[in-house]
Amino acid sequence: MTRTEYRWLLPSAMADPELPGDRGGRSRRTVRDWAVDLTAFLCAALIGMLTAATVDADRTTPDIVVLVDCVVGAAACCALWVRRRWPVGVAVALVLVSAVEPVAAGAALVALFSVAVHRPFRPVAAIGALAVITGPVQPYLRPEPDASFVESVIIGTLLFLLVLSLGMVVRSRRQVVLSLRERAHRAEAEAELRAEQAQRLAREAIAREMHDVLAHRLTLLSVHAGALEFRPDAPTAEVARAAGVIRDSAHEALQDLREIIGVLRSPGESDGDRPQPTLATLDSLVAESRLAGMKVTLDNRVADPAAAPAATGRTVYRIAQEALTNARKHAPGAEVTVTVTGGPGEGLTIEVRNPAPTEPFAQVPGSGQGLIGLTERATLAGGHLDHGPEPEGGFRLRAALPWPA
Repeated sequence: MTRTEYRWLLPSAMADPELPGDRGGRSRRTVRDWAVDLTAFLCAALIGMLTAATVDADRTTPDIVVLVDCVVGAAACCALWVRRRWPVGVAVALVLVSAVEPVAAGAALVALFSVAVHRPFRPVAAIGALAVITGPVQPYLRPEPDASFVESVIIGTLLFLLVLSLGMVVRSRRQVVLSLRERAHRAEAEAELRAEQAQRLAREAIAREMHDVLAHRLTLLSVHAGALEFRPDAPTAEVARAAGVIRDSAHEALQDLREIIGVLRSPGESDGDRPQPTLATLDSLVAESRLAGMKVTLDNRVADPAAAPAATGRTVYRIAQEALTNARKHAPGAEVTVTVTGGPGEGLTIEVRNPAPTEPFAQVPGSGQGLIGLTERATLAGGHLDHGPEPEGGFRLRAALPWPA
Protein backbone atom coordinates (compact mmCIF):
# COMPACT_ATOMS: atom_id res chain seq x y z
CA MET A 1 0.00 0.00 0.00
CA THR A 2 1.48 3.31 -1.05
CA ARG A 3 1.33 6.58 0.78
CA THR A 4 -1.38 8.04 -1.48
CA GLU A 5 -3.63 5.03 -0.87
CA TYR A 6 -3.85 5.42 2.91
CA ARG A 7 -3.34 9.17 3.19
CA TRP A 8 -7.05 9.79 3.72
CA LEU A 9 -6.93 7.66 6.88
CA LEU A 10 -4.29 9.90 8.53
CA PRO A 11 -4.42 13.38 10.05
CA SER A 12 -3.17 16.06 7.70
CA ALA A 13 -0.07 16.69 9.84
CA MET A 14 0.95 13.02 9.48
CA ALA A 15 -0.25 12.46 5.93
CA ASP A 16 1.77 15.46 4.72
CA PRO A 17 4.68 15.80 7.19
CA GLU A 18 6.55 18.25 4.98
CA LEU A 19 3.96 20.94 5.93
CA PRO A 20 3.02 20.29 9.58
CA GLY A 21 0.65 22.80 11.04
CA ASP A 22 2.91 23.88 13.91
CA ARG A 23 5.80 24.74 11.57
CA GLY A 24 4.12 27.60 9.79
CA GLY A 25 2.64 25.67 6.85
CA ARG A 26 -0.95 24.71 6.10
CA SER A 27 -1.84 21.18 5.11
CA ARG A 28 -4.95 20.23 3.20
CA ARG A 29 -7.54 18.39 5.26
CA THR A 30 -7.87 14.69 4.66
CA VAL A 31 -11.12 12.72 4.71
CA ARG A 32 -10.34 11.78 8.30
CA ASP A 33 -9.95 15.47 9.21
CA TRP A 34 -13.37 16.30 7.77
CA ALA A 35 -14.92 13.40 9.68
CA VAL A 36 -13.24 14.51 12.93
CA ASP A 37 -14.27 18.14 12.41
CA LEU A 38 -17.87 17.14 11.73
CA THR A 39 -17.94 14.91 14.82
CA ALA A 40 -16.43 17.67 16.98
CA PHE A 41 -18.98 20.18 15.67
CA LEU A 42 -21.88 17.81 16.40
CA CYS A 43 -20.59 17.02 19.90
CA ALA A 44 -20.17 20.71 20.73
CA ALA A 45 -23.64 21.45 19.31
CA LEU A 46 -25.13 18.59 21.35
CA ILE A 47 -23.53 19.88 24.57
CA GLY A 48 -24.68 23.38 23.72
CA MET A 49 -28.29 22.25 23.10
CA LEU A 50 -28.38 20.30 26.37
CA THR A 51 -27.02 23.33 28.20
CA ALA A 52 -29.53 25.62 26.46
CA ALA A 53 -32.35 23.27 27.43
CA THR A 54 -31.18 23.40 31.04
CA VAL A 55 -31.06 27.20 30.96
CA ASP A 56 -34.49 27.39 29.35
CA ALA A 57 -35.91 25.10 32.02
CA ASP A 58 -35.01 27.67 34.65
CA ARG A 59 -38.09 29.91 34.86
CA THR A 60 -36.03 32.74 36.33
CA THR A 61 -33.98 33.16 33.15
CA PRO A 62 -35.38 35.82 30.80
CA ASP A 63 -36.20 34.76 27.26
CA ILE A 64 -33.80 37.30 25.82
CA VAL A 65 -30.94 35.66 27.73
CA VAL A 66 -31.93 32.25 26.39
CA LEU A 67 -31.98 33.69 22.87
CA VAL A 68 -28.54 35.28 23.29
CA ASP A 69 -27.20 32.00 24.70
CA CYS A 70 -28.45 30.07 21.67
CA VAL A 71 -26.98 32.57 19.19
CA VAL A 72 -23.62 32.72 20.95
CA GLY A 73 -23.51 28.93 21.31
CA ALA A 74 -24.24 28.48 17.59
CA ALA A 75 -21.50 30.98 16.71
CA ALA A 76 -19.07 29.18 19.01
CA CYS A 77 -19.81 25.86 17.34
CA CYS A 78 -19.33 27.40 13.88
CA ALA A 79 -15.98 28.86 15.01
CA LEU A 80 -14.69 25.30 15.42
CA TRP A 81 -14.45 24.94 11.63
CA VAL A 82 -11.53 27.41 11.56
CA ARG A 83 -9.73 26.10 14.61
CA ARG A 84 -7.17 24.27 12.44
CA ARG A 85 -6.11 27.55 10.86
CA TRP A 86 -6.09 29.62 14.06
CA PRO A 87 -6.11 27.13 16.96
CA VAL A 88 -4.68 29.54 19.55
CA GLY A 89 -6.97 32.45 18.67
CA VAL A 90 -10.11 30.28 18.55
CA ALA A 91 -9.23 28.61 21.86
CA VAL A 92 -8.61 31.92 23.65
CA ALA A 93 -11.84 33.43 22.28
CA LEU A 94 -13.99 30.44 23.21
CA VAL A 95 -12.48 30.20 26.69
CA LEU A 96 -13.33 33.85 27.33
CA VAL A 97 -16.83 33.46 25.84
CA SER A 98 -17.53 30.29 27.86
CA ALA A 99 -16.74 32.24 31.03
CA VAL A 100 -20.06 34.07 30.64
CA GLU A 101 -21.95 31.80 28.24
CA PRO A 102 -22.42 28.20 29.45
CA VAL A 103 -23.81 27.18 26.03
CA ALA A 104 -20.28 27.71 24.53
CA ALA A 105 -18.66 25.33 27.04
CA GLY A 106 -18.71 22.34 24.64
CA ALA A 107 -17.07 24.36 21.86
CA ALA A 108 -14.44 25.63 24.33
CA LEU A 109 -13.54 22.07 25.33
CA VAL A 110 -13.12 21.06 21.67
CA ALA A 111 -10.96 24.14 21.03
CA LEU A 112 -8.77 23.33 24.04
CA PHE A 113 -8.30 19.77 22.84
CA SER A 114 -7.38 21.01 19.35
CA VAL A 115 -4.83 23.53 20.54
CA ALA A 116 -3.22 20.89 22.77
CA VAL A 117 -2.89 18.58 19.73
CA HIS A 118 -1.51 21.16 17.28
CA ARG A 119 0.62 23.46 19.40
CA PRO A 120 3.65 22.94 21.70
CA PHE A 121 3.48 22.98 25.48
CA ARG A 122 4.14 26.67 26.18
CA PRO A 123 1.08 28.18 24.44
CA VAL A 124 -1.02 25.23 25.62
CA ALA A 125 0.01 25.88 29.24
CA ALA A 126 -0.81 29.58 28.87
CA ILE A 127 -4.28 28.88 27.46
CA GLY A 128 -4.87 26.21 30.10
CA ALA A 129 -3.97 28.71 32.83
CA LEU A 130 -6.39 31.20 31.27
CA ALA A 131 -9.16 28.58 31.29
CA VAL A 132 -8.52 27.70 34.94
CA ILE A 133 -8.45 31.37 35.97
CA THR A 134 -11.65 32.28 34.12
CA GLY A 135 -13.38 29.04 35.05
CA PRO A 136 -14.93 30.34 38.33
CA VAL A 137 -16.47 33.34 36.54
CA GLN A 138 -19.30 31.41 34.88
CA PRO A 139 -20.49 29.57 38.05
CA TYR A 140 -20.30 32.88 39.91
CA LEU A 141 -22.34 34.86 37.37
CA ARG A 142 -24.76 32.07 36.47
CA PRO A 143 -24.72 29.43 39.21
CA GLU A 144 -26.28 26.04 38.66
CA PRO A 145 -29.23 25.26 40.91
CA ASP A 146 -28.19 21.65 41.57
CA ALA A 147 -24.49 22.26 42.38
CA SER A 148 -22.57 24.55 44.70
CA PHE A 149 -20.04 27.09 43.51
CA VAL A 150 -17.07 25.02 44.71
CA GLU A 151 -18.36 21.86 43.02
CA SER A 152 -18.90 23.71 39.74
CA VAL A 153 -15.39 25.21 39.84
CA ILE A 154 -13.76 21.85 40.61
CA ILE A 155 -15.70 20.02 37.91
CA GLY A 156 -14.95 22.71 35.32
CA THR A 157 -11.23 22.77 36.20
CA LEU A 158 -10.98 18.96 36.00
CA LEU A 159 -12.69 18.97 32.60
CA PHE A 160 -10.26 21.59 31.28
CA LEU A 161 -7.22 19.67 32.57
CA LEU A 162 -8.55 16.35 31.29
CA VAL A 163 -9.13 17.68 27.78
CA LEU A 164 -5.71 19.36 27.67
CA SER A 165 -4.02 16.17 28.90
CA LEU A 166 -5.72 14.05 26.26
CA GLY A 167 -4.70 16.52 23.57
CA MET A 168 -1.07 16.52 24.69
CA VAL A 169 -1.04 12.70 24.72
CA VAL A 170 -2.32 12.65 21.14
CA ARG A 171 0.29 15.22 20.11
CA SER A 172 3.07 13.26 21.80
CA ARG A 173 2.05 10.09 19.99
CA ARG A 174 1.99 11.91 16.65
CA GLN A 175 5.41 13.39 17.32
CA VAL A 176 6.79 9.93 18.02
CA VAL A 177 5.34 8.61 14.75
CA LEU A 178 6.72 11.56 12.79
CA SER A 179 10.11 11.13 14.45
CA LEU A 180 10.20 7.45 13.51
CA ARG A 181 9.18 8.31 9.96
CA GLU A 182 11.87 10.96 9.72
CA ARG A 183 14.40 8.51 11.11
CA ALA A 184 13.35 5.94 8.53
CA HIS A 185 13.70 8.53 5.73
CA ARG A 186 17.12 9.48 7.05
CA ALA A 187 18.20 5.85 7.22
CA GLU A 188 16.97 5.32 3.66
CA ALA A 189 18.87 8.39 2.48
CA GLU A 190 22.02 7.21 4.27
CA ALA A 191 21.64 3.77 2.70
CA GLU A 192 21.36 5.38 -0.75
CA LEU A 193 24.41 7.50 0.01
CA ARG A 194 26.37 4.43 1.10
CA ALA A 195 25.31 2.65 -2.08
CA GLU A 196 26.46 5.61 -4.17
CA GLN A 197 29.77 5.69 -2.31
CA ALA A 198 30.20 1.95 -2.85
CA GLN A 199 29.52 2.41 -6.55
CA ARG A 200 31.99 5.27 -6.72
CA LEU A 201 34.65 3.22 -4.93
CA ALA A 202 33.96 0.31 -7.26
CA ARG A 203 34.33 2.59 -10.28
CA GLU A 204 37.60 3.93 -8.90
CA ALA A 205 38.84 0.41 -8.26
CA ILE A 206 37.92 -0.60 -11.82
CA ALA A 207 39.65 2.50 -13.17
CA ARG A 208 42.82 1.67 -11.22
CA GLU A 209 42.65 -1.91 -12.39
CA MET A 210 42.23 -0.88 -16.02
CA HIS A 211 45.13 1.54 -15.74
CA ASP A 212 47.40 -1.01 -14.07
CA VAL A 213 46.54 -3.74 -16.53
CA LEU A 214 46.35 -1.83 -19.80
CA ALA A 215 49.02 0.82 -19.27
CA HIS A 216 51.74 -1.84 -19.19
CA ARG A 217 50.57 -3.42 -22.45
CA LEU A 218 49.84 -0.20 -24.29
CA THR A 219 53.20 1.26 -23.31
CA LEU A 220 54.89 -1.69 -24.98
CA LEU A 221 52.89 -0.94 -28.10
CA SER A 222 53.79 2.75 -28.00
CA VAL A 223 57.50 2.22 -27.32
CA HIS A 224 58.03 -0.36 -30.04
CA ALA A 225 55.90 1.52 -32.54
CA GLY A 226 57.94 4.64 -31.76
CA ALA A 227 61.16 2.68 -32.20
CA LEU A 228 60.06 1.49 -35.63
CA GLU A 229 59.20 5.06 -36.57
CA PHE A 230 62.46 6.39 -35.13
CA ARG A 231 64.59 3.71 -36.91
CA PRO A 232 62.98 2.91 -40.24
CA ASP A 233 66.27 1.41 -41.48
CA ALA A 234 66.55 -1.12 -38.63
CA PRO A 235 67.58 -4.69 -39.52
CA THR A 236 64.83 -7.02 -40.63
CA ALA A 237 65.26 -9.29 -37.62
CA GLU A 238 64.87 -6.37 -35.20
CA VAL A 239 61.81 -5.09 -37.04
CA ALA A 240 60.28 -8.56 -36.94
CA ARG A 241 60.98 -8.87 -33.20
CA ALA A 242 59.38 -5.45 -32.53
CA ALA A 243 56.38 -6.39 -34.64
CA GLY A 244 56.04 -9.62 -32.68
CA VAL A 245 56.15 -7.73 -29.39
CA ILE A 246 53.50 -5.33 -30.71
CA ARG A 247 51.28 -8.22 -31.77
CA ASP A 248 51.68 -10.08 -28.47
CA SER A 249 51.13 -6.92 -26.42
CA ALA A 250 47.98 -6.06 -28.38
CA HIS A 251 46.68 -9.60 -27.85
CA GLU A 252 47.41 -9.48 -24.12
CA ALA A 253 45.82 -6.03 -23.83
CA LEU A 254 42.67 -7.27 -25.52
CA GLN A 255 42.60 -10.33 -23.27
CA ASP A 256 42.98 -8.22 -20.13
CA LEU A 257 40.30 -5.83 -21.36
CA ARG A 258 37.92 -8.75 -21.96
CA GLU A 259 38.48 -9.95 -18.39
CA ILE A 260 37.68 -6.51 -16.94
CA ILE A 261 34.60 -6.10 -19.15
CA GLY A 262 33.52 -9.59 -18.09
CA VAL A 263 33.61 -8.49 -14.46
CA LEU A 264 31.55 -5.40 -15.30
CA ARG A 265 28.97 -7.49 -17.12
CA SER A 266 28.75 -10.02 -14.27
CA PRO A 267 28.36 -8.08 -10.99
CA GLY A 268 28.04 -11.29 -8.98
CA GLU A 269 31.40 -12.58 -10.16
CA SER A 270 34.01 -12.50 -7.44
CA ASP A 271 37.66 -11.64 -7.81
CA GLY A 272 38.54 -15.29 -7.39
CA ASP A 273 36.80 -16.20 -10.65
CA ARG A 274 39.63 -14.71 -12.68
CA PRO A 275 43.38 -15.06 -12.10
CA GLN A 276 44.99 -12.33 -10.04
CA PRO A 277 48.68 -11.46 -10.03
CA THR A 278 50.62 -12.21 -6.88
CA LEU A 279 54.17 -11.92 -5.64
CA ALA A 280 54.89 -15.37 -7.08
CA THR A 281 54.05 -14.13 -10.60
CA LEU A 282 56.56 -11.28 -10.42
CA ASP A 283 59.11 -13.40 -12.30
CA SER A 284 56.77 -13.69 -15.29
CA LEU A 285 56.34 -9.91 -15.37
CA VAL A 286 60.10 -9.41 -15.43
CA ALA A 287 60.48 -12.08 -18.11
CA GLU A 288 57.85 -10.37 -20.23
CA SER A 289 59.69 -7.06 -19.91
CA ARG A 290 62.96 -8.71 -20.93
CA LEU A 291 61.32 -10.18 -24.00
CA ALA A 292 60.20 -6.66 -24.88
CA GLY A 293 63.87 -5.56 -24.92
CA MET A 294 64.23 -4.11 -21.42
CA LYS A 295 67.23 -4.72 -19.22
CA VAL A 296 65.73 -5.81 -15.90
CA THR A 297 67.49 -7.29 -12.88
CA LEU A 298 65.25 -8.92 -10.30
CA ASP A 299 66.56 -9.43 -6.76
CA ASN A 300 63.79 -11.26 -4.92
CA ARG A 301 65.00 -12.00 -1.38
CA VAL A 302 61.66 -13.28 -0.10
CA ALA A 303 62.10 -16.91 0.97
CA ASP A 304 58.59 -18.04 0.00
CA PRO A 305 56.84 -15.58 -2.34
CA ALA A 306 53.74 -17.79 -2.51
CA ALA A 307 53.22 -17.36 1.26
CA ALA A 308 52.77 -13.61 0.97
CA PRO A 309 49.22 -12.33 1.54
CA ALA A 310 47.29 -12.17 -1.72
CA ALA A 311 46.41 -8.49 -1.42
CA THR A 312 49.96 -7.48 -0.50
CA GLY A 313 51.45 -9.60 -3.27
CA ARG A 314 49.05 -8.13 -5.80
CA THR A 315 49.97 -4.61 -4.67
CA VAL A 316 53.69 -5.38 -5.07
CA TYR A 317 53.02 -6.77 -8.54
CA ARG A 318 51.11 -3.64 -9.59
CA ILE A 319 53.82 -1.37 -8.21
CA ALA A 320 56.52 -3.27 -10.12
CA GLN A 321 54.38 -3.24 -13.26
CA GLU A 322 53.83 0.53 -13.11
CA ALA A 323 57.50 1.17 -12.29
CA LEU A 324 58.66 -0.92 -15.28
CA THR A 325 56.14 0.87 -17.49
CA ASN A 326 57.44 4.28 -16.40
CA ALA A 327 61.06 3.20 -16.89
CA ARG A 328 60.25 1.95 -20.35
CA LYS A 329 58.59 5.28 -21.23
CA HIS A 330 61.04 7.72 -19.63
CA ALA A 331 64.36 5.84 -19.59
CA PRO A 332 64.40 3.39 -22.51
CA GLY A 333 67.55 1.33 -22.76
CA ALA A 334 68.48 1.90 -19.10
CA GLU A 335 68.90 -1.09 -16.83
CA VAL A 336 66.17 -1.38 -14.19
CA THR A 337 66.81 -3.03 -10.85
CA VAL A 338 63.86 -4.49 -8.92
CA THR A 339 64.57 -5.48 -5.31
CA VAL A 340 62.01 -7.23 -3.09
CA THR A 341 62.74 -7.98 0.57
CA GLY A 342 60.83 -8.88 3.69
CA GLY A 343 58.92 -11.67 5.33
CA PRO A 344 56.21 -12.45 7.86
CA GLY A 345 56.26 -9.91 10.68
CA GLU A 346 58.85 -7.74 8.89
CA GLY A 347 56.70 -6.35 6.13
CA LEU A 348 57.33 -6.39 2.42
CA THR A 349 59.49 -3.81 0.66
CA ILE A 350 59.91 -3.28 -3.06
CA GLU A 351 62.42 -0.88 -4.57
CA VAL A 352 62.76 -0.09 -8.26
CA ARG A 353 65.71 1.95 -9.56
CA ASN A 354 66.83 3.03 -12.98
CA PRO A 355 69.60 5.39 -14.10
CA ALA A 356 69.07 8.32 -16.41
CA PRO A 357 68.76 7.48 -20.12
CA THR A 358 72.01 7.83 -22.09
CA GLU A 359 70.55 7.83 -25.61
CA PRO A 360 67.93 10.06 -27.24
CA PHE A 361 64.48 8.59 -27.48
CA ALA A 362 60.96 9.50 -28.55
CA GLN A 363 58.97 10.86 -25.63
CA VAL A 364 55.86 8.86 -24.70
CA PRO A 365 53.07 11.05 -23.28
CA GLY A 366 51.91 10.32 -19.75
CA SER A 367 49.48 11.87 -17.32
CA GLY A 368 51.32 11.11 -14.09
CA GLN A 369 48.20 9.41 -12.69
CA GLY A 370 49.99 6.09 -12.38
CA LEU A 371 52.21 7.14 -9.47
CA ILE A 372 49.25 8.84 -7.79
CA GLY A 373 47.28 5.62 -8.10
CA LEU A 374 50.20 3.58 -6.73
CA THR A 375 50.49 5.87 -3.71
CA GLU A 376 46.80 5.50 -3.03
CA ARG A 377 46.97 1.73 -3.50
CA ALA A 378 49.89 1.43 -1.05
CA THR A 379 48.07 3.60 1.50
CA LEU A 380 44.92 1.48 1.24
CA ALA A 381 47.05 -1.60 1.82
CA GLY A 382 48.34 -0.11 5.08
CA GLY A 383 51.77 0.93 3.80
CA HIS A 384 53.41 3.90 2.11
CA LEU A 385 55.17 4.69 -1.15
CA ASP A 386 57.97 7.16 -1.91
CA HIS A 387 59.28 8.11 -5.32
CA GLY A 388 61.46 10.77 -6.87
CA PRO A 389 64.59 11.51 -8.88
CA GLU A 390 68.03 10.57 -7.60
CA PRO A 391 70.97 12.98 -7.38
CA GLU A 392 72.82 11.30 -10.26
CA GLY A 393 69.83 11.68 -12.55
CA GLY A 394 68.03 8.37 -12.18
CA PHE A 395 64.69 7.58 -10.60
CA ARG A 396 63.84 5.60 -7.48
CA LEU A 397 60.55 4.16 -6.29
CA ARG A 398 60.20 2.45 -2.92
CA ALA A 399 57.13 1.00 -1.21
CA ALA A 400 56.77 -0.62 2.20
CA LEU A 401 53.74 -2.83 2.88
CA PRO A 402 52.66 -4.80 5.96
CA TRP A 403 53.03 -8.57 6.18
CA PRO A 404 51.49 -9.90 9.41
CA ALA A 405 53.35 -12.64 11.22
